[in-house]
Amino acid sequence: MSEPIKHECGIAYIRLLKPISFYQEKYGTWKYGLNKLYLLLEKQHNRGQDGAGVANLKLNLGPGNPYIYRQRSNDREPIRQVFETIFENISKVLAEFPGKEMDPAFAYDHVPYTGEVFIGHLRYGTFGRNSLETVHPVMRANNWKSRSLVLAGNFNLTNVDELYESLLRIGQHPVNYSDTVTILERVGHFLDVEVESLYRKFKADGYEKSQITPLIADNLELSKILIRASKKWDGGYVITGMTGQGDSFIMRDPWGIRPAFWYCDDEVLVAASERPVIQTVFNVASELINEVSPGHAIIAKRNGQVSDVEVRVPQERKSCSFERIYFSRGSDETIYRERKMLGRLLVPEILNQVDHDLENSVFSYIPNTAESAFYGMVEGLQNHVAQITKEKILAGVTPEELDHLLSLRPRVEKIAIKDAKLRTFITQDQDRDDLVTHVYDITYGTVKRGIDNLVVIDDSIVRGTTLKKSIVRILDRLGPKRILVVSSSPQIRYPDCYGIDMAKLGDFIAFKAAIELLNERGLWEIVHQVYRRCKSAQMKPKEEIENHVKEIYAPFTFEEISARIAAMMHTDKINAEIRIIYQTVENLHLACPNDLGDWYFTGNYPTPGGNKVANQSFINYYEGKNQRSY
Repeated sequence: MSEPIKHECGIAYIRLLKPISFYQEKYGTWKYGLNKLYLLLEKQHNRGQDGAGVANLKLNLGPGNPYIYRQRSNDREPIRQVFETIFENISKVLAEFPGKEMDPAFAYDHVPYTGEVFIGHLRYGTFGRNSLETVHPVMRANNWKSRSLVLAGNFNLTNVDELYESLLRIGQHPVNYSDTVTILERVGHFLDVEVESLYRKFKADGYEKSQITPLIADNLELSKILIRASKKWDGGYVITGMTGQGDSFIMRDPWGIRPAFWYCDDEVLVAASERPVIQTVFNVASELINEVSPGHAIIAKRNGQVSDVEVRVPQERKSCSFERIYFSRGSDETIYRERKMLGRLLVPEILNQVDHDLENSVFSYIPNTAESAFYGMVEGLQNHVAQITKEKILAGVTPEELDHLLSLRPRVEKIAIKDAKLRTFITQDQDRDDLVTHVYDITYGTVKRGIDNLVVIDDSIVRGTTLKKSIVRILDRLGPKRILVVSSSPQIRYPDCYGIDMAKLGDFIAFKAAIELLNERGLWEIVHQVYRRCKSAQMKPKEEIENHVKEIYAPFTFEEISARIAAMMHTDKINAEIRIIYQTVENLHLACPNDLGDWYFTGNYPTPGGNKVANQSFINYYEGKNQRSY
């Protein structure tokens, strides 16, 4: 993606199902769980670089001993900083007890981060705040182990306001206004309620207070707590957590918006945001790794019993399609195939736009994440050439014509090279714009000046800023007749509210294009009308709100929006003709049939809160407020 955007966080979870002496004996280290957690996080570092955190729970320590450990960092290299600190602390303890380095029983009793349950988190801060307090895991401590709670998640809720009010109504005093605190306190509240209910039950049955604690630990039902706590959550989420008495879970939203995968054998239960990291770290086949089903929680009891429980009624699956296009690692076998297909499906329109002139067209991609789609595009072009060759040979050709046909192939070159990450010390706009042109370098001599079409594919075009100020300008230096920028995703028209940092409607190049067209064609009253309707909708319950922003795009065809975006990319310094090709929504669903979350393209939000966020984003644009819409 030429314009990286912050997006969904990453989670990692490990529950050791054997005593740590088992891992010492089989794998040669009692640090087995900690080492695996490090790998799970490092293999997912693409999912968050604003912060990282780790929490660990020991199940079987007596009173007076710490049993929950937590380390977090918002350092520039947070994973490294977290684990360096953890291993330094381990080394300090071992240094005081020479000869105990290989003793798992000693390690369990005295060394931190040697417990059975591990939670890891990688953070991208969509709200711009990056204090240590915002880094997960978050914790709610209590002297009663059963009431202690640790959570980490990949989530955004659209209705924090009403959930916050519900906490106030039950008498709580949340420390700040955020979805993280809201989720922590809501789960914590119903955990308290369940513990109190069990306490009263066992007290009525005649048990002593000292007997009740282990009974609560054995009889606590996490599924009941999660059902009650999540009842009014509107948003996308994957949450992992653990209670102090030893129960732990991974939970996914009922639409499957956020991704989560899990694997279990007789040694370990593990979960992560992406499938291939589990495959790699635990060396297991992909078919043994399961998706956490939408609306379900994978729950591990303190005794090691694992169950898959429905905690929310599953809704129509709307998994985030941006995971498939860009966010998730391309090493996942299905994602890799889907990205290639996204590129292949663009070939018919590309051929139309270059007038089927393959001999005078050069094909490339914008590094680095568009590479898979590029391979698919090239395969599609090769298939097209093969079909032409076959038809002409069957029709009869001369030896000279045959030589020409056999030499015909797509001209593939590495045109753009990502050269440097710019710093922000340049403050003057003119100077900054000139500097931005050097984000990418080009391979000179690959294009015939004034003759060739130059086709470059990217994952998506979000804001269009880098495209206009950098990419198009440097590509034009090669002297092509025509520059075609191809997006493997459709036009991004609507804000995201489930974890991607795309909340400001006015940032989107497709929205700007629609606004320009409305103004040009004398349809500006539509803008005022949409504003009035969005303001009026603020008084309604979120379940009754419609997405009025759709009316901004309604007067125009898909092609008209693309053509206006292309015109917006052109400046008087550009000599080549510019064209923009976008993926269609229909082809997106054809390539990614199991992940139909397309609200950023269509405005069809899976939860009622999405429409509310879209309308608020338009209100902010209309009123000139440069702020988030949720």
